[in-house]
Amino acid sequence: MIVHYNCEKCKEHLCIHKVPIFSSLDSEDLRKIMKLITHDEYKKGETIVFEQEVMDSVIIINEGSAKAYKTTADGREQILYVFSEGDFFGEQNLFTGQPSTYTVEALQPVKICKLSRNQFQELLYRYPDIAVKLIVELGGRLSRLENAIQSIGVRNVDNRIGFLLLEFAEKYGTKNKNGTVIHLPISREGMANYLGVARETVSRKLSQLENEGIIRSISNKEILIPEMSRIEELAGISSHLH
Repeated sequence: MIVHYNCEKCKEHLCIHKVPIFSSLDSEDLRKIMKLITHDEYKKGETIVFEQEVMDSVIIINEGSAKAYKTTADGREQILYVFSEGDFFGEQNLFTGQPSTYTVEALQPVKICKLSRNQFQELLYRYPDIAVKLIVELGGRLSRLENAIQSIGVRNVDNRIGFLLLEFAEKYGTKNKNGTVIHLPISREGMANYLGVARETVSRKLSQLENEGIIRSISNKEILIPEMSRIEELAGISSHLH
């Protein structure tokens, strides 16, 4: 880990511009907040937070991506979230001092911004809009986690992969004339750990989807989805609901 400077060094590229929960603040307020922020950097594979670690800060992903995971009783890694630019974690200890419920590891070189627990609490009291957006974000995160649990317990593998591709398309997809290109934040093994299935199962299913023309591999880290409606069908979602 490399410990860095405060956010004043960001100058015109303020990291907090990337964070949705701060989007309602004007430039003057953002400038005040950035004086409170410090930066750290992590290499790929480095642990940012350990499970059961008591954190004293809210951590914002400035650049890069990281995975949050738990280790199961049989020693398997279960990925809970993939955090990317603008995402945050550490909110569990905002008011209770609860230790982290998962380990967070850098998937690639990561730059983070940190706000101490006390500073973040003051922001919530001073700017109610931030508190509201925080609640909305945490609600969405809880919903995704509930979907993941339901997926493991109820849905078949095709449904699970469909849901995962929809989630990644929303968060990491860019549209072009050929469809939607997803820049995969995790490997095939990571996708398997996210879905709670074997890596071979994921590889076999993705190959099957490619043979059927539902997806097209561009590289190990990019796939093209020509028609998103076919992924919705795979996930068991009716396209007319969107």
